[in-house]
Amino acid sequence: MAQAVAKPLGVRGTITAVDADSLKVHTNRGEDLSIHLGKDTPVRGVTLAQVSDVKAGSYIGTAATPQPDGTLKALEIHVFPPEMAGTGDGHRPWDLEKNSTMTNGSVGSVVAGAGRTFTVQYKGGEKKVVVPDDVPIVNLVPGDRSLLAPGVKVVLFAKKEADASLTALAISAGKNGVTPPM
Repeated sequence: MAQAVAKPLGVRGTITAVDADSLKVHTNRGEDLSIHLGKDTPVRGVTLAQVSDVKAGSYIGTAATPQPDGTLKALEIHVFPPEMAGTGDGHRPWDLEKNSTMTNGSVGSVVAGAGRTFTVQYKGGEKKVVVPDDVPIVNLVPGDRSLLAPGVKVVLFAKKEADASLTALAISAGKNGVTPPM
């Protein structure tokens, strides 16, 4: 019988302590979690970006909510560096808020006007994403463990181990006080 693969747990919050192989996070839900760091756990930085940083050909991710007309309304946008193009390519459910989705792909077109609309193309499809003026836009940049310090805001995904402990699969850490919006 095939074993079901557990969905990674999304953790959003503030680091309260760090040591060589773990960190403690006070989550946005009020929980205090201890999370193991594997020797190869990737860490990337999150910096502020502008809508002008998103151009045709940019590789982005956007948490969004579906609209009655079939478009998506962006909740946030993160711009990947070129070397991360292809990361998480596709469209799937997301846990940022009720009914939210995550779409990662290449920007095919950008239409400015009353708001902005991006066409995000991914393997097997595309989505039109409406981007309100107040949507946070960030860059994902290369990072390392030096970004992990008490007070830093993080978004990470963790695997629940057989003993119920958590191991980080990947961490996005805010640089210079940035709160990762994903």
